[in-house]
Amino acid sequence: QVQLVESGGGLVQPGGSLRLSCAASGSSFSSYAMGWYRQGPGKQRELVAAITSGGSTNYAVSVKGRFTISRDNAKNTVYLQMNSLKPEDTAIYYCNTPRGTKSYWGQGTQVTVSS
Repeated sequence: QVQLVESGGGLVQPGGSLRLSCAASGSSFSSYAMGWYRQGPGKQRELVAAITSGGSTNYAVSVKGRFTISRDNAKNTVYLQMNSLKPEDTAIYYCNTPRGTKSYWGQGTQVTVSS
């Protein structure tokens, strides 16, 4: 069983920055890919960024160049640094990790970008 706990969301003005964190319980954190998803009002959940066990990353086109995903295997934590935030980035952000046939999700953290 894996538990994921997100933190770091909040209200920020357009152009501002936030850093989200996702702490994972259990062992073998370094062996698995991690991802950040988001679900905006009235929208489907979408992949924002992902990082493999080896550190390779990929991003949604809409956030490329503004967001950075990273991981600290010693702390069992994955981060999402979000810069140059836009109102359309407003969403609940979820942490995810696929483990074999299962997929684990955190409870989500709200990010609101508004002046």
